[in-house]
Amino acid sequence: MNKDQSFKILDLGKMGYGEALEIQEKLFREILESKRNGQQHDLNTLILVEHTPVYTLGKSGDLNNLKRKPEDVGAEFYKTTRGGDITFHGPGQLVGYPIFDLEQFDMGLAKYIWSIEEAIIETISELNINGGRISDASGVWLDIDNEKVRKICALGVKASRYVTMHGFAFNINTDLTYFDHMIPCGIDDKGVTSVKQEKQNHQDFEAIKAMVVLKFQKLFQRSI
Repeated sequence: MNKDQSFKILDLGKMGYGEALEIQEKLFREILESKRNGQQHDLNTLILVEHTPVYTLGKSGDLNNLKRKPEDVGAEFYKTTRGGDITFHGPGQLVGYPIFDLEQFDMGLAKYIWSIEEAIIETISELNINGGRISDASGVWLDIDNEKVRKICALGVKASRYVTMHGFAFNINTDLTYFDHMIPCGIDDKGVTSVKQEKQNHQDFEAIKAMVVLKFQKLFQRSI
Protein backbone atom coordinates (compact mmCIF):
# COMPACT_ATOMS: atom_id res chain seq x y z
CA MET A 1 0.00 0.00 0.00
CA ASN A 2 1.42 3.40 -0.98
CA LYS A 3 1.84 5.96 1.77
CA ASP A 4 -0.93 8.11 0.27
CA GLN A 5 -3.44 5.24 0.23
CA SER A 6 -5.79 4.91 3.20
CA PHE A 7 -6.71 1.28 2.57
CA LYS A 8 -6.04 -1.66 0.27
CA ILE A 9 -8.51 -3.06 -2.26
CA LEU A 10 -8.98 -6.83 -2.29
CA ASP A 11 -11.19 -7.81 -5.23
CA LEU A 12 -12.23 -11.45 -4.83
CA GLY A 13 -14.25 -11.59 -8.03
CA LYS A 14 -16.96 -14.25 -7.80
CA MET A 15 -16.79 -16.30 -4.61
CA GLY A 16 -19.06 -18.21 -2.23
CA TYR A 17 -20.06 -16.55 1.03
CA GLY A 18 -18.27 -18.97 3.33
CA GLU A 19 -14.88 -18.62 1.66
CA ALA A 20 -15.13 -14.82 1.66
CA LEU A 21 -16.19 -14.85 5.31
CA GLU A 22 -12.98 -16.68 6.24
CA ILE A 23 -10.95 -13.95 4.53
CA GLN A 24 -12.92 -11.25 6.35
CA GLU A 25 -12.48 -12.89 9.72
CA LYS A 26 -8.73 -13.39 9.23
CA LEU A 27 -8.17 -9.70 8.46
CA PHE A 28 -10.49 -8.67 11.30
CA ARG A 29 -8.50 -10.78 13.79
CA GLU A 30 -5.17 -9.48 12.50
CA ILE A 31 -6.18 -5.85 13.02
CA LEU A 32 -7.58 -6.56 16.48
CA GLU A 33 -4.37 -8.37 17.44
CA SER A 34 -2.26 -5.43 16.25
CA LYS A 35 -4.35 -3.04 18.34
CA ARG A 36 -4.16 -5.23 21.44
CA ASN A 37 -0.38 -5.25 21.08
CA GLY A 38 -0.23 -1.49 20.60
CA GLN A 39 1.22 -1.87 17.11
CA GLN A 40 0.68 0.43 14.15
CA HIS A 41 -0.63 -1.36 11.06
CA ASP A 42 -1.60 -0.79 7.44
CA LEU A 43 -4.11 -3.64 7.26
CA ASN A 44 -7.24 -1.60 6.44
CA THR A 45 -8.82 -3.37 3.47
CA LEU A 46 -11.95 -2.95 1.37
CA ILE A 47 -12.94 -6.44 0.22
CA LEU A 48 -15.11 -6.53 -2.91
CA VAL A 49 -16.93 -9.66 -4.02
CA GLU A 50 -19.82 -10.95 -6.11
CA HIS A 51 -21.35 -13.89 -4.26
CA THR A 52 -23.03 -17.02 -5.48
CA PRO A 53 -26.70 -17.01 -4.30
CA VAL A 54 -26.94 -16.93 -0.51
CA TYR A 55 -29.32 -15.72 2.18
CA THR A 56 -27.73 -14.42 5.38
CA LEU A 57 -29.36 -13.71 8.72
CA GLY A 58 -28.11 -11.05 11.14
CA LYS A 59 -27.49 -11.83 14.79
CA SER A 60 -30.86 -10.38 15.88
CA GLY A 61 -32.72 -11.51 12.77
CA ASP A 62 -35.95 -13.49 12.59
CA LEU A 63 -35.78 -16.68 10.53
CA ASN A 64 -39.51 -16.32 9.87
CA ASN A 65 -38.62 -13.50 7.46
CA LEU A 66 -37.32 -16.19 5.09
CA LYS A 67 -40.39 -17.52 3.27
CA ARG A 68 -38.82 -20.53 1.49
CA LYS A 69 -35.99 -22.93 2.13
CA PRO A 70 -32.85 -21.50 0.46
CA GLU A 71 -32.02 -24.84 -1.14
CA ASP A 72 -35.40 -24.80 -2.91
CA VAL A 73 -34.31 -21.72 -4.88
CA GLY A 74 -30.68 -22.78 -5.39
CA ALA A 75 -29.19 -20.67 -2.60
CA GLU A 76 -27.08 -21.25 0.49
CA PHE A 77 -27.88 -19.98 3.99
CA TYR A 78 -25.67 -18.56 6.75
CA LYS A 79 -26.28 -17.10 10.19
CA THR A 80 -23.89 -14.19 10.71
CA THR A 81 -22.55 -11.85 13.38
CA ARG A 82 -23.59 -8.66 11.57
CA GLY A 83 -26.42 -6.38 12.56
CA GLY A 84 -29.71 -6.42 10.69
CA ASP A 85 -32.11 -9.16 9.65
CA ILE A 86 -32.35 -11.35 6.53
CA THR A 87 -30.76 -10.34 3.24
CA PHE A 88 -29.74 -11.85 -0.08
CA HIS A 89 -26.42 -11.82 -1.93
CA GLY A 90 -25.95 -13.07 -5.46
CA PRO A 91 -24.65 -12.49 -8.99
CA GLY A 92 -24.90 -8.93 -10.24
CA GLN A 93 -24.70 -7.51 -6.72
CA LEU A 94 -21.57 -5.71 -5.52
CA VAL A 95 -20.82 -6.69 -1.93
CA GLY A 96 -18.25 -4.69 0.00
CA TYR A 97 -16.65 -5.64 3.29
CA PRO A 98 -14.59 -2.77 4.72
CA ILE A 99 -12.22 -4.25 7.31
CA PHE A 100 -11.27 -0.89 8.78
CA ASP A 101 -9.74 0.36 12.01
CA LEU A 102 -12.01 3.36 12.46
CA GLU A 103 -9.64 5.02 14.93
CA GLN A 104 -7.20 5.46 12.05
CA PHE A 105 -9.93 7.33 10.16
CA ASP A 106 -11.02 9.37 13.20
CA MET A 107 -14.53 7.94 12.81
CA GLY A 108 -17.22 6.59 15.06
CA LEU A 109 -19.67 3.95 13.92
CA ALA A 110 -22.42 6.43 12.97
CA LYS A 111 -20.07 8.40 10.69
CA TYR A 112 -18.78 5.13 9.24
CA ILE A 113 -22.28 3.97 8.26
CA TRP A 114 -23.10 7.43 6.89
CA SER A 115 -19.93 7.34 4.78
CA ILE A 116 -20.75 3.95 3.24
CA GLU A 117 -24.24 5.19 2.38
CA GLU A 118 -22.75 8.38 0.96
CA ALA A 119 -20.39 6.42 -1.31
CA ILE A 120 -23.37 4.64 -2.87
CA ILE A 121 -25.54 7.78 -3.01
CA GLU A 122 -22.78 9.64 -4.87
CA THR A 123 -22.20 6.68 -7.20
CA ILE A 124 -25.81 6.35 -8.27
CA SER A 125 -26.10 10.13 -8.59
CA GLU A 126 -23.53 9.88 -11.40
CA LEU A 127 -25.91 7.37 -13.02
CA ASN A 128 -28.75 9.91 -12.73
CA ILE A 129 -30.46 8.00 -9.92
CA ASN A 130 -31.45 10.05 -6.88
CA GLY A 131 -30.82 8.12 -3.66
CA GLY A 132 -31.17 9.03 -0.02
CA ARG A 133 -31.61 7.84 3.55
CA ILE A 134 -34.70 7.14 5.63
CA SER A 135 -34.91 7.70 9.37
CA ASP A 136 -35.95 4.23 10.50
CA ALA A 137 -33.56 1.99 8.52
CA SER A 138 -30.00 1.97 7.25
CA GLY A 139 -29.02 1.64 3.60
CA VAL A 140 -29.64 3.66 0.46
CA TRP A 141 -33.19 4.18 -0.75
CA LEU A 142 -34.99 5.68 -3.73
CA ASP A 143 -38.19 7.77 -3.71
CA ILE A 144 -37.79 8.24 0.03
CA ASP A 145 -40.76 10.60 0.37
CA ASN A 146 -43.51 8.40 -1.06
CA GLU A 147 -45.04 4.94 -0.90
CA LYS A 148 -42.79 3.69 -3.72
CA VAL A 149 -39.72 3.88 -1.47
CA ARG A 150 -37.34 1.02 -2.31
CA LYS A 151 -33.86 -0.08 -1.29
CA ILE A 152 -30.94 -0.25 -3.71
CA CYS A 153 -28.18 -0.90 -1.16
CA ALA A 154 -28.37 -2.77 2.15
CA LEU A 155 -26.02 -2.37 5.12
CA GLY A 156 -25.16 -4.71 7.97
CA VAL A 157 -22.00 -4.26 10.02
CA LYS A 158 -20.15 -5.51 13.06
CA ALA A 159 -17.55 -3.58 15.06
CA SER A 160 -15.24 -4.48 17.93
CA ARG A 161 -12.70 -2.03 19.38
CA TYR A 162 -13.55 0.21 16.41
CA VAL A 163 -12.59 -2.50 13.92
CA THR A 164 -15.30 -3.28 11.37
CA MET A 165 -16.40 -6.24 9.29
CA HIS A 166 -19.38 -7.21 7.12
CA GLY A 167 -20.61 -4.22 5.11
CA PHE A 168 -22.86 -3.34 2.16
CA ALA A 169 -24.73 -5.06 -0.69
CA PHE A 170 -25.36 -2.84 -3.73
CA ASN A 171 -27.82 -4.13 -6.32
CA ILE A 172 -26.45 -3.47 -9.80
CA ASN A 173 -27.67 -6.31 -12.07
CA THR A 174 -29.09 -8.43 -9.25
CA ASP A 175 -31.89 -10.94 -9.98
CA LEU A 176 -34.53 -9.36 -7.75
CA THR A 177 -36.79 -12.43 -7.80
CA TYR A 178 -34.66 -13.86 -4.98
CA PHE A 179 -36.04 -11.11 -2.74
CA ASP A 180 -39.57 -12.47 -3.30
CA HIS A 181 -38.70 -15.35 -0.98
CA MET A 182 -37.91 -13.15 2.02
CA ILE A 183 -38.92 -10.01 3.88
CA PRO A 184 -35.81 -7.90 3.15
CA CYS A 185 -34.14 -6.80 6.39
CA GLY A 186 -37.42 -7.64 8.13
CA ILE A 187 -39.15 -4.63 6.52
CA ASP A 188 -42.30 -5.78 4.75
CA ASP A 189 -43.72 -2.45 3.52
CA LYS A 190 -40.83 -1.31 1.32
CA GLY A 191 -39.49 -2.64 -1.97
CA VAL A 192 -36.11 -3.57 -3.40
CA THR A 193 -34.57 -2.36 -6.63
CA SER A 194 -31.34 -2.36 -8.64
CA VAL A 195 -29.50 -0.06 -11.02
CA LYS A 196 -30.60 -2.35 -13.87
CA GLN A 197 -34.23 -2.09 -12.77
CA GLU A 198 -34.10 1.69 -12.53
CA LYS A 199 -32.29 2.20 -15.85
CA GLN A 200 -34.16 -0.62 -17.63
CA ASN A 201 -31.00 -2.08 -19.12
CA HIS A 202 -28.04 -4.26 -18.15
CA GLN A 203 -25.26 -2.32 -16.44
CA ASP A 204 -21.46 -2.39 -16.73
CA PHE A 205 -20.72 -4.04 -13.39
CA GLU A 206 -16.96 -3.43 -13.46
CA ALA A 207 -17.38 0.25 -14.34
CA ILE A 208 -19.80 0.82 -11.46
CA LYS A 209 -17.52 -1.11 -9.09
CA ALA A 210 -14.68 1.26 -10.05
CA MET A 211 -16.93 4.24 -9.31
CA VAL A 212 -17.70 2.89 -5.84
CA VAL A 213 -13.98 2.42 -5.13
CA LEU A 214 -13.29 6.05 -6.07
CA LYS A 215 -16.04 7.26 -3.73
CA PHE A 216 -14.63 5.17 -0.88
CA GLN A 217 -11.16 6.58 -1.50
CA LYS A 218 -12.59 10.09 -1.26
CA LEU A 219 -14.70 9.50 1.85
CA PHE A 220 -12.31 7.32 3.85
CA GLN A 221 -9.08 9.23 4.44
CA ARG A 222 -6.82 8.05 7.24
CA SER A 223 -6.13 10.66 9.92
CA ILE A 224 -3.04 8.86 11.28
